[in-house]
Amino acid sequence: MVTATLTTKGQITIPKAVRDFLHLHSGDRVAFVMHDRLEAVLTPVTKSVDEMFGILHKPGQAPRTVAEMNAAVAERVRRRNS
Repeated sequence: MVTATLTTKGQITIPKAVRDFLHLHSGDRVAFVMHDRLEAVLTPVTKSVDEMFGILHKPGQAPRTVAEMNAAVAERVRRRNS
């Protein structure tokens, strides 16, 4: 069993083993589902494809080609590694 300690502010740190098991990363949302007075289940909140539609669109931005996107990614990787 993996445990965590509740702080005076009502916060807990989700142990790494649990984060890894649930594939949770910084910024991810979780839900607490209460089953009875003494049990709550932590579940990751996932988004459907429909909820993600248009997230990358920026008004006024011209469409990019695949070649332009590949070049931008390669440049970013190059800068990160130098």
